[in-house]
Amino acid sequence: MASTKYIFVTGGVVSSLGKGIVSASLGKLLQARGYKVTIQKFDPYINIDPGTLNPYEHGECFVAIDGHEADLDLGHYERFLNMPTTRANNVTTGRIYQSVIEKERRGDYLGKTVQVIPHITDEIKRNVKLLGSKNKYDFVITEIGGTVGDIESLPFIECVRQLKWEMGKDCLCVHLTYVPYLAAAKEYKTKPTQHSVKQLQELGVQPDVLVLRTEHELIDNLLHKVALFCNVSKESVIQSIDVPTIYKVPIVLQRQHMDSIILQKMGIEAGPTPEMKPWKEFLNRKEHATEEVKIGLVGKYVELQDAYKSIHESLLMASVYNDRKLDLRLIHSEKLNETNVETQLSHLNGILIAPGFGSRGIEGKFTAIRYAREHNIPCFGICLGMQCMVIEYARNVLGLTGAHSTEMEPDTPYRVIDLMEEQKNVTNMGGSMRLGVYDCVLKKGSNIHQAYGKNQIQERHRHRYEFNSEYKAQFEAAGMKCVGENPDTGLVEAVEIPTLKWFIGVQYHPEYNSTVLNPNALFVSFIKAAITQ
Repeated sequence: MASTKYIFVTGGVVSSLGKGIVSASLGKLLQARGYKVTIQKFDPYINIDPGTLNPYEHGECFVAIDGHEADLDLGHYERFLNMPTTRANNVTTGRIYQSVIEKERRGDYLGKTVQVIPHITDEIKRNVKLLGSKNKYDFVITEIGGTVGDIESLPFIECVRQLKWEMGKDCLCVHLTYVPYLAAAKEYKTKPTQHSVKQLQELGVQPDVLVLRTEHELIDNLLHKVALFCNVSKESVIQSIDVPTIYKVPIVLQRQHMDSIILQKMGIEAGPTPEMKPWKEFLNRKEHATEEVKIGLVGKYVELQDAYKSIHESLLMASVYNDRKLDLRLIHSEKLNETNVETQLSHLNGILIAPGFGSRGIEGKFTAIRYAREHNIPCFGICLGMQCMVIEYARNVLGLTGAHSTEMEPDTPYRVIDLMEEQKNVTNMGGSMRLGVYDCVLKKGSNIHQAYGKNQIQERHRHRYEFNSEYKAQFEAAGMKCVGENPDTGLVEAVEIPTLKWFIGVQYHPEYNSTVLNPNALFVSFIKAAITQ
């Protein structure tokens, strides 16, 4: 293509409508046509990145390959498009203002008064265009976080207005709204959508395509009404109906020719509709799986739907590729103890010990790990989950009473998990962790080596504390083997107990590297072991 095309996805009426899923689905449809596509998320909060946000505030923090801590929607982008993201794919208001203020301090503005327009908006536009020009993408889809009408979103919407004016057919706006159903009146109401579009129009942006989020299919008269009142052609009003899985959304949008309509509006010949065979095969396997695999996820944020989003999706995808339905049981680690552990865990096929930070709920994780180890239930520990495996083994097998991590207990007599030496003087929040992709060499003949089927892997990290290698010989002599190491630093990245059916802990986050068409091998292996349980 001669020039990069830019598509903006905005939302109205209420938040959490699924802008990220619509963006990812549209990206998938364009990618299936052979175009080079990427997606970025602009978040209107003032935090520099989501790394310091509590999961209760914003769901999980997703880590890009370059170590950038990003919004969880980037996980959807990667899982749908099967391609990695970087710092450039997630920009917050905080980062925009930080960049502008740094330029002002350097004197880049030559004494001018620094204002929202043009300086903040120019910085936003620079970030939008940079992603497309630097990597020569055919399409850059930009999701604008929040809801139209929010004060904090205004500079981003203003950028959409400016870019639509500057780029003409090379820029397009998709607006997602909600059509509620009033049970008392027994009818759907389009007025919220009309008001949302009117708000967008008042800001100078006319949406080109409307996506209506709805629980059931809308009648033609309603679609005509929305088109008429919102200045959008009838065929450009798309329904996003509730479906059993988010992975069916691209197919629903494709049936309504959303990708073809957008291409035509941008002056591109649509051509034949792609078959999307691998994607449909995945959906077919998911729909026809009848036998269940019961997995318990032990963590302290289980009451929050999005806190372990990537882990949930990775388990789901691994289950599908093992032709099983995932029955995920969420077990609150704060409420798990010796008196109820058998009731909670005995019926499970596999147990996953979740990552996290801090001491809250950690004793419940130790209890779950000990039960899994003593009853030979497949057990998978991720990041802090692996560290808990090490601590539990030190206490109950090595006999190191009081063994702990210095993160939770600085004065522990046995520092089996300790702070990395190079991190001890770091105090800046967000700069105190090992982040991004690192190499890991696997020990030949180990269970983890068998799972991956190769000697060296690359996985993403998000942690500060590590296995203390001073105890390595002691652990290995007692039966817990160190089976994965960083080739440059010698840091232990994976442990396992080979005498058990499947008992593996990893310091990294394999869930960040699992996609619909390429599920992470470790999750697939874990589910396979759980099925035989």
